[in-house]
Amino acid sequence: MWASSPAFASHPRKRGPCSSVGGRPQPLINSHRCSVHSIVSSSCHHPVTNSNDFESFRANALCRDLDAAGAAQIFALAEPVAFLSGSRLVKQGEAARGAWLLRVGDVEARVALSAGGEEAVARISAGSYFGETALLDKGQCSASVVAMGNVDGWFIEREAFRALVVSRNAAALSLQRALTATLAERLATLNEALRKQPAPEDREATPRSTANIRTIPGAAFAWRRFLPLLSFFEGFSENEIDAVTATLKPLRVKRGDALFVAGVPAASCFLVVRGALEVNSRIADRERRVALLGPGSLIGYLSVLAGKPHGADALAREESTLLEIPAATFHALYGGSSGEAVKVQHAIHRALLQSLARSNSQFSRLVTQARLDAALRVQATQLSV
Repeated sequence: MWASSPAFASHPRKRGPCSSVGGRPQPLINSHRCSVHSIVSSSCHHPVTNSNDFESFRANALCRDLDAAGAAQIFALAEPVAFLSGSRLVKQGEAARGAWLLRVGDVEARVALSAGGEEAVARISAGSYFGETALLDKGQCSASVVAMGNVDGWFIEREAFRALVVSRNAAALSLQRALTATLAERLATLNEALRKQPAPEDREATPRSTANIRTIPGAAFAWRRFLPLLSFFEGFSENEIDAVTATLKPLRVKRGDALFVAGVPAASCFLVVRGALEVNSRIADRERRVALLGPGSLIGYLSVLAGKPHGADALAREESTLLEIPAATFHALYGGSSGEAVKVQHAIHRALLQSLARSNSQFSRLVTQARLDAALRVQATQLSV
């Protein structure tokens, strides 16, 4: 990300007047220490580093749920950064490396258009942050970010943060849960906007109620043997899988039956062991398929996480076997600090980020299609005059 920026902040290590990134020399902007070369360089903008830095860091929205001790532990990971106006902090499509916290200045998020050029999609102000999904899992930057004026703040590298999580650091786990809640709210807002956007695949809604929910206790095969093969349990040892699933019960759903329907309280979420479930979203008299989830997928967890009723229908596309995770068990794992609990949290993050990517892709497709349709209608009107 830094290699694409005209100005960037260095890691707090002693270097010469220039640093080579990606094979190209870059102007050095110092962090904790200033070299003579960087001080006299008129092309550099320097972060302010003084006794108030920690209080400014703690006041950032990313740290709002941390106490002073927890914020201090995260602050120890933060590298001061500064950018000149017009600098590109990150580039869409690059590997996301960490979170950026703004102390001074605003930045603008821009997405590339298929027809060329960019479109501004958000403005992020001082006291806020971006790139936080990189702290949860590996991925790519979904937008480019450009400084709208001189900007300074802090950068938290993903690998340094994940090391704290793996060590079960209380502050890192607390921050991770806060980020999860924020991203879940963002996904809910995006899905609501997505539901209201007409789509070619919309169809007449089929009325469903609790009468359509039909599950059969038990499994018709030795399901425990399949668990290590599921993507959800990637990185788990056999003992950790046993610890997570010891009290969980399998159930089956026959083809066409519902696992749950919209409006029903979310008393459990479910892990697909075998089969596939179709998630359908309804609005008024229309419905559309928004996801097809196979083995290893976690389903219904967002409603459990938020403590709200299910917002969609989940139907079996074929006879499916699932593990039921009661809400109390889910929250115990989500809020726990044991080795297996931390790995479950990471699996939840992967599922959440996959859902965000899927919804973003669908929304972008529908908005682009709507614009094309509008342009064609204008063109047709002009031709008919």
